[in-house]
Amino acid sequence: MELISSAERNRLIEAVAHDAFHLELRDDYSVPLEDGPYEKWLGGVVDNAFMDSWLTMVRGLTQEGKTVRRVRVVTEPHTPYIRWEHEGTPLNEEAGEQIRWLPRHALPEGLVFPVEGNDWWLFDEKLLAVGHFDANGRVLGSEVIDDPETVAECVRVRDLLWESAIQHSEYKP
Repeated sequence: MELISSAERNRLIEAVAHDAFHLELRDDYSVPLEDGPYEKWLGGVVDNAFMDSWLTMVRGLTQEGKTVRRVRVVTEPHTPYIRWEHEGTPLNEEAGEQIRWLPRHALPEGLVFPVEGNDWWLFDEKLLAVGHFDANGRVLGSEVIDDPETVAECVRVRDLLWESAIQHSEYKP
């Protein structure tokens, strides 16, 4: 399996014609870029400068009329990481990203996640970037998939979860 880097995946996001959607299924992400800001937050200091390039990209896309959306499926009670993400989400929304939350216990009964339960980005209902992680939760990269059946299943799951999930402004941890 060939994996692309986060930078290459971001280029796919930047290239969308209409919509980029991210499904997050993990309660913790060990992303090196976030290590320092997360540790600071645990110590009571907020430093969101690491988000600047992401927010600039999202702002550019949404100002062009494109959508950037994500659903975060989370365990309750939340891990410290999810509490940190929730606290920082207004910055994403100010840039134009739409974020919804779905408690794991409220998932539709019998739902089976495609692509072996990994996180994924869906681009224009045509292409997937499926996240892969090591045993310690560190991001290894993303696998690009364009198989029509797999993409169609992810579109179905996206639509189901988007309708079930709670808008950030209404989700109170």
